[in-house]
Amino acid sequence: MAMNKTVRVPRKNILIVDDDAGARESIRLLLGIDRHTVTEAANAEEALQLFRASRYDLVITDYLMPGMLGDELAQNIRSIVPGQPILMVTAYVEKLIAAGQNAESMLCKPWSVDELRLAVART
Repeated sequence: MAMNKTVRVPRKNILIVDDDAGARESIRLLLGIDRHTVTEAANAEEALQLFRASRYDLVITDYLMPGMLGDELAQNIRSIVPGQPILMVTAYVEKLIAAGQNAESMLCKPWSVDELRLAVART
């Protein structure tokens, strides 16, 4: 699939949080195309440890993870850094919108490369 070359995304330091290693790897590789710096966390607890030790321009997290859901992780992160940009990747967009989550900060599964790039650019 050809990527949309008209979207220019400034390089960002990004934390990816997903319990699926394959999903993390895919997102990391795709973000590498735009030369973003990417750190991976396999769960929310690891993500919080990494977040406390460093600062990120963007956190990309899966919603449905064992131990702590992505929206709870987002609340914990924003208690450390209010206003932290977070992109939630989910197949449950309607459920999250009904719960009051911002649709602008979500990427619905399945997503395309261009959708990922646009979401990173606007978040």
